[in-house]
Amino acid sequence: MANKSLGTRQKMVFRLDPAATKPRNPIAALAKRGGAGSHQKNSAALRQAQKQALKKLPTEGDGD
Repeated sequence: MANKSLGTRQKMVFRLDPAATKPRNPIAALAKRGGAGSHQKNSAALRQAQKQALKKLPTEGDGD
């Protein structure tokens, strides 16, 4: 027969002080607070976007 009192007993939990925990990343905090964002697209991405925009333009001689 199982001991039923073990299941209802409060479990032992080790609690740490907030000061004793690992410090947070200071760079991430600065980036979140500041105006951090995405960087400018590189030249390959700009060239690809221009090439796709050029394909969308109507060509001369289309007889629609």
